[in-house]
Amino acid sequence: MKFFIDTADPAQIKQAADLGLLDGVTTNPTLIKRAGLPRDSALQTICALVDGPVSGEALGPDADTFIKEGLALAEIAENIVVKLPANAAGLKACRALSQRGIAVNMTLIFQPVQALLCARAGAAFVSPFLGRLDDICSSGMELIEEMRIIFDNYGFETEILAASIRSPEHVKQAALAGADVCTVPLDVLLKLLNHPLTASGIAAFEADAGLR
Repeated sequence: MKFFIDTADPAQIKQAADLGLLDGVTTNPTLIKRAGLPRDSALQTICALVDGPVSGEALGPDADTFIKEGLALAEIAENIVVKLPANAAGLKACRALSQRGIAVNMTLIFQPVQALLCARAGAAFVSPFLGRLDDICSSGMELIEEMRIIFDNYGFETEILAASIRSPEHVKQAALAGADVCTVPLDVLLKLLNHPLTASGIAAFEADAGLR
């Protein structure tokens, strides 16, 4: 499973990249606002930091506007992926942009048939939002499992990108369910290495070696 970081903060992206695990970046208007940078300059900065896909959100509300926005975003860098919502306007724009060779990440997916339609439209990624489903007592992991079965049934190359990740447990479950990619905040990424027995074992070895 590949790891993306869900942020627009260049410092966080560099910290994640230094771990040697970073395969890409996902952003949205809220994350870019928190970073305190205009959208285009933020995306330019991020694309220069990573070789992998960098998702930038196109803003609608209609398909023609999404297409225009997507074409403009694609000019920022070769590794830009255009994020679109999984609605009718987004689906139409996905088809138009993917036919032009522009990678698209279809987001805000909450049911398997949304993912199926997006894959049919040529999406490079589909992003089920796991945490938001959990918030309403629905099963985000069941969604990924069903998407995996559907995609494998029909040989879709579209990648399942698990989003709205809240904890290391979410990451583990997404991996078990067959997600291709997991996009995580930096704090969750760092927690993946944490275990009290690992920490106590390191401390014991260091003590025995006279380092403590």
